[in-house]
Amino acid sequence: MAAPLALSMGEPAGIAPEITLKAWIARREERLAPFFFIGDPAVLTDAAASLGLTLPLVEIARPAEAPALFDRALPVLPVALPERAQAGHLDPRNSPAVLRAIDVAVEFCRAGEASGLVTNPIHKKALQDAGFRHPGHTEYLAELCGGMHPLMLFDSALLRVAPVTIHVPLREAISMLNRDLLLVSARLAAASLRQDFGVKSPRIAVAGLNPHAGEQGSLGREDLDVIAPAVEAMRAEGIDAFGPLPPDAMFHAAARQRYDLALCMYHDQALIPLKTLDFDGAVNVTAGLPIVRTSPDHGTALDIAGRGSASPRSLIAAIRCAAGIAHQRAGAGKANG
Repeated sequence: MAAPLALSMGEPAGIAPEITLKAWIARREERLAPFFFIGDPAVLTDAAASLGLTLPLVEIARPAEAPALFDRALPVLPVALPERAQAGHLDPRNSPAVLRAIDVAVEFCRAGEASGLVTNPIHKKALQDAGFRHPGHTEYLAELCGGMHPLMLFDSALLRVAPVTIHVPLREAISMLNRDLLLVSARLAAASLRQDFGVKSPRIAVAGLNPHAGEQGSLGREDLDVIAPAVEAMRAEGIDAFGPLPPDAMFHAAARQRYDLALCMYHDQALIPLKTLDFDGAVNVTAGLPIVRTSPDHGTALDIAGRGSASPRSLIAAIRCAAGIAHQRAGAGKANG
């Protein structure tokens, strides 16, 4: 039997407990692979009570116990919170336990006891107020896995995108752009498309930075001086990349048929079209890690936490995506063995 997926607790005051419960309730209808929750059981029992649910939970000590239990109960590997979580109210005192749940999940994935990690949304400000020094999940996971360069890649049925720069102010993102960063991002994207999604010959469309991709330099030199040479270097390495393309004309239906992934220059350039096209179905995938990691493509939603209105669709998509990538990697490993 395949190892189960690990689902980390995320911000306990947000919608993570609710969408976790809803995902487990939908397990049969959605044909979800077995997963177990790493976190405080009380956040789930409290969420179930607020939703009027009687939900069977079973505490486990090791991931191997989860698959046999999954159909009748939600397996929970306990990581206790120091303070009882209250929906919609952040408590930085709980931040170390939020991180501990991620740490434990990564340990299980690296040991092969979990087939992948699905991270519930964290609240970055709450963690940073407690001393967290990373911009977000992606950078923290890269450090836990050895310090490699990660790539935030978003997958959906309608569009795949990868931003070259991630959690930085726009002014800083522009100054960060250079040939080497673009080239390593394209390498990671192409490798992930092959390894994780089974795309044999990936096609990568590279977005321009400025309006109309710079209009031959009249609207900015970055497209001519940085992005175009980087695309040439990608092609010289055998990556089927083209661009820079005018960003306003590369996300309509006909344009999307020409590529498997759009490499974008900054966070919102990638995320605005993706969330517009497929808000509930988009999944955050961290490319470049030795483990499988996905996440729903939304935040903690503190404003609706505890109200029962949170949709589990993106979490369900993240669970399904993680299981698919784990299966794809396992099949590739057998073929290469």
